[in-house]
Amino acid sequence: MLKSSSRKKQATAVVADLIDMSLADVRAEWQKRYGPPPKHRAGDLLRRVLAWRIQAEAFGDLDAATRRILAKEQNVLRPAAQPGMRLAREWAGRRYEVVVIESGVVFEGQTFGSLSEVARHITGRKWNGPRFFGLRGVNVR
Repeated sequence: MLKSSSRKKQATAVVADLIDMSLADVRAEWQKRYGPPPKHRAGDLLRRVLAWRIQAEAFGDLDAATRRILAKEQNVLRPAAQPGMRLAREWAGRRYEVVVIESGVVFEGQTFGSLSEVARHITGRKWNGPRFFGLRGVNVR
């Protein structure tokens, strides 16, 4: 068994070598280490996943506290609307798109003060705009 520092140096070297490997070579490295590689066609994605696995083995995986946080069923991602973000929602058989800007939201060439104003304009009812456009209650599992 390799000493910890030797294993870390070896892992670092292998991860650095992945950058210049062909997709076939990356698949061969995966096969050697873990068995049949995933059927990803994107070499960059396969390199990243392989690099993560090699580093996790050498340097350690996620700590217990992080695993607990990720495992919680109530762990909810609440992304916030940021300027430049484009949001879309299908409502009553029609697709609606908005663009978030510094001063509000642009919908069909008109600027609104909030997502809620746009949702109310579209539906004719009072809505929580972030919820209407899918920014609330997105589960992370």
